[in-house]
Amino acid sequence: MACTDIKVKELDKRSSGQAFEIILSPTAETIPEFPLSPKKDRSLEDLQKKMEAAENRRKSHEAEVLKQLAEKQEHVKEVLQRAVEENTKFSKLAEERLISKMELIKENREAQLAAKLERLREKDKHLEEVRKNRESKETEELV
Repeated sequence: MACTDIKVKELDKRSSGQAFEIILSPTAETIPEFPLSPKKDRSLEDLQKKMEAAENRRKSHEAEVLKQLAEKQEHVKEVLQRAVEENTKFSKLAEERLISKMELIKENREAQLAAKLERLREKDKHLEEVRKNRESKETEELV
């Protein structure tokens, strides 16, 4: 490597030492030339093959994306279906619980009414007995 111009630039002086920057100016021989575009002769067949390959890749990618989208939609359908089924099961279970609770409440109410009626009948019997006893005592006293 051949350099024609060397520049030394002092950066800082410190107690621990000094720092320098060395700048080398390259010559024209050291700079490689890169072409901006490759100069190849491409045939029409090569270009058509490349275009077909690109089209096939595009179609393949599109098909893959559509497939993934269809799978996601199917998954969403399944999740919604499961949610509907679970909601239906929950509703049926809640309805059954409510019906059984209502039946139990009805049975308890009927039992309470029957118990009250029984107590009223017993009171009526007792009142009737007391009346009979009173009437019999009154008739005995009169005689």
